[in-house]
Amino acid sequence: MNSFRPPERTLMGPGPSDVSPRVLAALGQPTIGHLDPEFIRMMDQIKALLQYAFQTKNEMTLAVSAPGSAGMECCFVNLVEPGDTVIVAQNGAFGGRMKENVERCGATPIMVEHAWGKAIDPNKAEDALKANPDAKVLAFVQAETATGVLSDAAALTTLAKAHDCLTIVDSVTALGGSPLNVDEWGIDAIYSGTQKCLSCTPGLSPVSFSDAAVEVIKNRKSKVQSWFLDLNLVMGYWGEGAKRTYHHTAPINPLYALHESLLILKEEGLENAWARHTRNHLALRTGIEAMGLSLIVEEASRLPQMNAVSVPDGVDEAALRSELLRDFNLEIGAGLGALAGKIWRLGLMGHSSNPTNVLLCLGAMDTVLTSMGANIQSGVAVEKARAFYKSNG
Repeated sequence: MNSFRPPERTLMGPGPSDVSPRVLAALGQPTIGHLDPEFIRMMDQIKALLQYAFQTKNEMTLAVSAPGSAGMECCFVNLVEPGDTVIVAQNGAFGGRMKENVERCGATPIMVEHAWGKAIDPNKAEDALKANPDAKVLAFVQAETATGVLSDAAALTTLAKAHDCLTIVDSVTALGGSPLNVDEWGIDAIYSGTQKCLSCTPGLSPVSFSDAAVEVIKNRKSKVQSWFLDLNLVMGYWGEGAKRTYHHTAPINPLYALHESLLILKEEGLENAWARHTRNHLALRTGIEAMGLSLIVEEASRLPQMNAVSVPDGVDEAALRSELLRDFNLEIGAGLGALAGKIWRLGLMGHSSNPTNVLLCLGAMDTVLTSMGANIQSGVAVEKARAFYKSNG
């Protein structure tokens, strides 16, 4: 048995995304203590950088020491108590996970179901809010990773406020890749992950809570069911000032990496990052459609960083993914749930969102599909995408 040496892959699936060499270098810096004054100073910078990424001044903004799924659970276990009613607008796999969290909190989920591949309909959400005036929370996924759908978070949070309802928002695939403004939109609790458009290593979950949400947490009738995720305890460690209350040993080196990835985002600028994701998505779409393939999501609600492409008739979608990985060191994703076997998920997230990757993916898919005898237009996708880049800066 030898030291592990992973192969070099190009990651264009639903996550993780390619990690910048700067972030990998930061990960390898010397480990110091999690209560070291220098580490505390860096934590303060991470908090400020996360506030920038989320576009918020929320004091309770931090990185949970666990992946995005723990960020989701952090939001639910802190805000939801036994007996509460929570409206969950579901349009894919991750709304289902929200339902599971509500039930495990001892609360009642009211499901507002949507077809996979469709954006959340604000009218349906409003109908549920009117029918359940006792609802405490409206929960929804802004950017559904399973389908590549972007829903109108601003409209949904506005509805929730009008019905005196808190909001819990999944921004795992949105943060850093699509417009997101926590304070302007009035989001109460939001969670994300580090391995998508932030292009950090997996294992941390940025979260942010409004003042209204903090008041709810402070005035709970029952203890938060998770000791580790109880924000009343965690904020003693992520609070202001040099003196911190020990809660757990933070993942020190991964936090170095997150700091660097957020610094890269700040240097690029949020608006520039959003524009870059859109530009590369449009180039990929141009090539995909030139090949004769199609995206399943309507153009108005497509998520630029996650592209759901229909599998042509007669094509073994798993075999194509295997060939891409074996012959091109290129990873793309399969469909989930109702879309399993029907779509490929092509990620253009963070460091992975660049013209080189777009052209590699199009060329590789063209080659493999042609070798499979698929009914596509061969040999045109890359040139069409190149032409798009030339005419669009």
